Amino acid sequence: MNGTLNKVILIGHLGDEVKMHYFDAQSCIGRFPLATNEVYINKSTGEKITSTEWHNIVVRNKAAELCEKYLSKGDKIYIEGRIKSRQWTAEDGTTKYTTEIQVTEFTFLNTKKDSDLSKAPTTNPPSSKDVDFDSLE
Repeated sequence: MNGTLNKVILIGHLGDEVKMHYFDAQSCIGRFPLATNEVYINKSTGEKITSTEWHNIVVRNKAAELCEKYLSKGDKIYIEGRIKSRQWTAEDGTTKYTTEIQVTEFTFLNTKKDSDLSKAPTTNPPSSKDVDFDSLE
């Protein structure tokens, strides 16, 4: 294989609401933290340990609007994407760095809004199949 691959697959829970940023009438991004957990047993103490990793998630345009509409803090989502690192200069002159997951595919696994509507007829939650990602770039 001559090429390289930058692909991330995550299943986790939203750590906060989706924060939207609008640039013009046709483009926006949504950002939210995603928590993934690893649970293991400490062999020396027998204690159950949960380790949480936080990921900075970025979705664009129509996908961002779907996430804002349907997701709330605590909801579970499946995400595919790629890792993107960036840096910028803060107002105080310091250089800041961040690593983000740029979403290319997603599926809502459960949402609080679903449980609120549990008495209503069931519908499939939105997913990236509802979005044409090629038109988002």
